[in-house]
Parts: sequence; structure tokens; C-alpha cells
Amino acid sequence: MASKEAEAFLQQVREYQKQALGSATAVPTLEEMRFGAEAVMETVGAMPSGVDLEEVDVNGLSALWVRHSGADTKSVVMYFHGGGYVVQSANSHRKVAAHLALQSNRNVLSVNYRLAPEHAHPAAVNDAVLAYEWLLKAGYAPSKIALAGDSAGGGLSVALMVALKNQKIEQPAGAVVFSPWVDLEGTGESMDSKASVDLMVDRHALALMANMFIAGGSLRDPLAAPLYADLAGVAPLYIQVGGDEALLDDSTRLATRAAHAGVPVRLEVFPEMQHVFQSGVGVIPEANDAVARAGQWLQGILA
Repeated sequence: MASKEAEAFLQQVREYQKQALGSATAVPTLEEMRFGAEAVMETVGAMPSGVDLEEVDVNGLSALWVRHSGADTKSVVMYFHGGGYVVQSANSHRKVAAHLALQSNRNVLSVNYRLAPEHAHPAAVNDAVLAYEWLLKAGYAPSKIALAGDSAGGGLSVALMVALKNQKIEQPAGAVVFSPWVDLEGTGESMDSKASVDLMVDRHALALMANMFIAGGSLRDPLAAPLYADLAGVAPLYIQVGGDEALLDDSTRLATRAAHAGVPVRLEVFPEMQHVFQSGVGVIPEANDAVARAGQWLQGILA
């Protein structure tokens, strides 16, 4: 049974849906979507102590260094925030990035990739490659760089590894992804079977953001929807997903495709949890547990 803290989070999810995503009959403006998404993230989770934040320029992109004094500075985690490629930021996800920094015992670089519709696909993946190259030039070996991300940022983490493979750039140590969005069309069976329990994601919201992001391109472009990518040769994956998500099948199908391609993959489904429940870290016990597991896995691949 979900904790009382998780139940309280559901109410915040309902508010997010109202403010940021609108309804099929009342589509919010882009400004309303972005304001609502940022505002709700301020109410979710808790910032830990002992972490310093610093804005930094990364090859022309803005980013947020999330540092703490005990970190192993020979390796690093690069984080990509969620938000359907349209909303949210490194700042909105600073809490989960900070907890992940502590749990992984690494500093985290959280990147503000360019957002749609102003910057449609492939802007985000191009930015992710630029940020990865920035870390390489800063002296980090590929084996000492791990990726992390949630929702669209989780999909972007996978797409980045595919792009690196295509460009013959050495893979990172691996990627941990929370509820990755890897199917822009929403073809998973869970889009219907979990519709009554998922309070955050639905076909309307997905279509709204997917159309902004892809801007008339193919919804099955492997660098936009990495469910359709050739995953052979990409780095190990650790996937976390909520059991009450409409996007549950994005994670299960991604795990299956990765395994069939010979990629070391770990999939964990957290019963009764919503989309990117990890954002409640610091408040919700299930989120604390999930982020701790992610941190331990990152420690292992970066050792």
C-alpha cells in the first residue's frame, strides 16, 4: 500500500495536471504550461542540506552544477530534466538532482537543453551531445560519466547514447532513467489499462507535447523516440517506473528491446507509484528508496 506521503503527492499531481497540461477542451498557452509546471515542482520534494548549486555555461547552454563536499570528483553524473521537451528546467529538478548527487556520491551536472516548440527535434539531442563533449573536454573519461534523466529527460538519455554510437563517440558508463518517455505515439497497452489510475499522463498531454517537439517530423525517429532505435552497443541501463503509469509500457518495452540487443539492463517497477514519483524525494518514502537505489547503481558503474 502506498505511503500517506505518496497519497498526498497524488493531490499535487492532480494540481499539476490542471495547471500545466489543461484538458482536451481547454488547451493552455505555452506560457501557462511552463508556469504551472515550474510552480508545481516547487511544492514537490525537499532540498537536502550540504549541497551547493552553481550556474555554469556548457558549450553555450545553461546548466546547474549540483555539488557536495564528499563527492568523488573523478567521475560525474549528467542529468536531463523531464517536461515533455516543452516545459521545466534544471532548476525545477534541482531537488531530485541534489538527492541523486548525495546518493551516488558524485557531483551532478543538470543541463538545460533547448525546449520545443522554439527549438524542435533534434535540438535536444544535439545539445545533449554538446554537453557530453564538454565533460570530455573538462577531463572526464567516458567511463567516469554516467547519465540520468526523467520522463523526456530519460528518453533523451537513451537517445544521447544512440547518437554517440552513431557518431562513434565512446559510450558513458551507463544511464539511470526514471519513467523514460521513448514512444511519442503512446502505443503501449498501458496507455489504456492504466488510464484510470494515472493522474498525470494521458494521450491528450502526450500528443500536445509530442507534436510541439517533433514539429512535423517522424514520430518514430529513433533519436526522438528511442524505443525504435538500434540499441546494440549502448551502455548499461537501469530503468525505474511507477506501477500506475500510462507510460509503464514505455519502460517495459525499452527494457525488452535493450536486453534483446545485448545491453545490460535492470528494470524495477514500483507498485502504485505515479509518473516520476522520484521527484518527491526527501518527503515520500518510496521516492527516497528509489533514488537511493539509483545512487547505489551509479556508484557501482562509476567505481
